[in-house]
Amino acid sequence: MEFRIDVMSQINEKFAKMSKGHKKIATFIMDHYEQAAFMTAARLGDTVGISESTVVRFAYALGYEGYPEFQDALADWVKNKLNSVQKIGAKYGKSTQSEILTSVLTADMEKISDTIEHVDPHAFETAVDSILGARNVYVVGLRSCEPLARMMQFYLNMIRANVHLVCSSSASEMFEQMIRVNEKDVVIGISYPRYSMRTLKMMEFANDRNAKVITMTDSIHSPMCLYSSCNLMARTDMVSIVDSLVAPLSLINALIVALCLKRPNDVKKHLESLEHVWDNYQVYQKDEINFLDETTLLTTPLQREKDKK
Repeated sequence: MEFRIDVMSQINEKFAKMSKGHKKIATFIMDHYEQAAFMTAARLGDTVGISESTVVRFAYALGYEGYPEFQDALADWVKNKLNSVQKIGAKYGKSTQSEILTSVLTADMEKISDTIEHVDPHAFETAVDSILGARNVYVVGLRSCEPLARMMQFYLNMIRANVHLVCSSSASEMFEQMIRVNEKDVVIGISYPRYSMRTLKMMEFANDRNAKVITMTDSIHSPMCLYSSCNLMARTDMVSIVDSLVAPLSLINALIVALCLKRPNDVKKHLESLEHVWDNYQVYQKDEINFLDETTLLTTPLQREKDKK
């Protein structure tokens, strides 16, 4: 039986309408595809806590003639992902280091240009206003998107209070961190292929609690758009074995700058407060001593006692 789209795309497209049991299977497969590809229906069912017959029905629901055919399709998808190193050799094998550098950076520039053309200015403005007006802001980003989420949380914290980074290896722990989310809050979900089902679950939960949901993803076909009322699109791609997240990073930079311009006084006060703390508690002096000076700026009690002598 021929399929026009791969097994993961099928799971993404059908996820929103799946039953609770099927969503559990889909979530496990998306997060642990390397293991799932070699599991029998019974083993997969035991792992996620549902019956073997439910796993078989899951395969049928995706359009496969049975679980063995679904498992073959999943194994082919995994094999294709693991062959990425071989694809690097085919594409760059005869290139010099300089040519590789130019090729990768040029590709990243193209992704940024594409993002400029397709990002929705209205959605961008809505995101800025929503972030500033929310009681709490929760930022969710897992796997390769976690650095993006951490960076966003770090800089948002300079602009406003009550910014929370939701991160954990356990979906249940993530729900605990967002258990009080409601209509006064904003949840920002960041996810690019391969999409994180745990991030999607957090966005579904936020949507059910009537929170404002903002997503950063790659296209309108992304499952991350299912529960979002504000979609910020940034093009991404797989470069060898790593995800190219240059365009999403630039989009986050733009958000931070726009937010800073909306609240310049708050940012100034925050930075001045930080400078006072750094100076008062000598946060950076030991690490950033200017060795061109004959003396250091360390003024510990022990140093002062020595100076008196």
